Amino acid sequence: MLPLVVIAGRPNVGKSTLFNRLVGRRLAIVADTPGVTRDRREAEALMRGRRVRVADTAGLEEAPPESLARRMHESATAAIREADLVVFVVDGRAGIVPDDEHFAAWLRRIGRPVLLVANKAEGREGWAGALEAHRLGFGAALPVSAEHGEGIAELMGEIVDRLPEEVEAAGEATPLKLAVIGRPNAGKSTLVNRLLGEARLVTGPEPGLTRDAVAVVLQDATGPIEIVDTAGMRKRARVQRGLEQASVAASLAALKLAEVVVLLADATLGLEDQDLQLARLVEREGRALVIGLNKWDAVEDRGAARRRVADALEASLAQMKGIAVVPFSALTGAGVEKLLPAVRAAHATWNKRVPTGELNRWFEAALERHPPPLVAGRRLKLRYVTQAKARPPTFVVFGTRAEATPEDYRRYLANSLREDFDLPGVPLRIAFRGTENPYDER
Repeated sequence: MLPLVVIAGRPNVGKSTLFNRLVGRRLAIVADTPGVTRDRREAEALMRGRRVRVADTAGLEEAPPESLARRMHESATAAIREADLVVFVVDGRAGIVPDDEHFAAWLRRIGRPVLLVANKAEGREGWAGALEAHRLGFGAALPVSAEHGEGIAELMGEIVDRLPEEVEAAGEATPLKLAVIGRPNAGKSTLVNRLLGEARLVTGPEPGLTRDAVAVVLQDATGPIEIVDTAGMRKRARVQRGLEQASVAASLAALKLAEVVVLLADATLGLEDQDLQLARLVEREGRALVIGLNKWDAVEDRGAARRRVADALEASLAQMKGIAVVPFSALTGAGVEKLLPAVRAAHATWNKRVPTGELNRWFEAALERHPPPLVAGRRLKLRYVTQAKARPPTFVVFGTRAEATPEDYRRYLANSLREDFDLPGVPLRIAFRGTENPYDER
């Protein structure tokens, strides 16, 4: 069973707006009129790589027995009693009112863990209200603006930190973690909607519609995939401070939590410098990479477009040779069915392990084909290799003065390893560890 996070607070403090923001879609009706939410509403959310249930509840208020308001209060109370964590929301602009103090005391009597959040905390007045909330007895309030998406990434991290330790259910398939990244207006949200088969995410011609890293879950023929749609990432010099800066930070966090990354590019423009910068970031983070060329239906000379992409990858990402490139149109759906199989194949390669015996037979043959060079007048003695880990494939070469192996010979071994063991499109890590041996020839 997934942990339950319950959003509670008096009416009209922005609970439903916050709920929608945490689950990544507009499920709850939002209005300025108090009391719009009557029933408990639940949805699954992905927060910092962890799945949780989030419940939106009716506003807490005292009311006569048998009244509708009282039944709404009882429904909220039942949810709170089941919660692994209660997110108690106050209005940062309005400050702390007697009802907040009343329900804070009531929550302490129930005894569930509480995270205090000051919503509507944009601006000077909102920050003042967040500071004032400290007197409710739940520690410092975390300031957010659910309406504008400010502070949501920090809130998700704080929620996960306060939940009980995760226990994987027996027999439950672990989802593949996939992040979709790219420049603004590349069509990331349109692609995710197409993969889901529904208009889950807001799309449009305006760049920058996605502000948070929004997580959704789908099933393919193999099992579940958690897809995170991220905010578009422009060149660092163009990123504006504040909201866009926070959006980019959330996108980078999603990339670091992913196992496979789809870098989505506009096929009519090809792979531009910012696309290649993002691809190199994926390589540095050690994630598997698939290139998605969106808007393929608008490309006139497709052969030339493919060649330009291949040339750009060869020039800028030779260290990840063999990256899968999938052209499609997210708008029409043409070619999209090829993307998830490419993602699954990249994931399998990223997880691949090579048996030690087979690996060392390859190593002996590689050394025989091209013996190690002389360094400072002495030949290197590389003795054996082992795979330290997968995700990404990481190898260690041992030998006398192995750490002095020149860069070009390291590339030779890496390229040979990638080709002979079919490891395309993923980062390879090869470390060289020297061991002195007094009986080596000098």
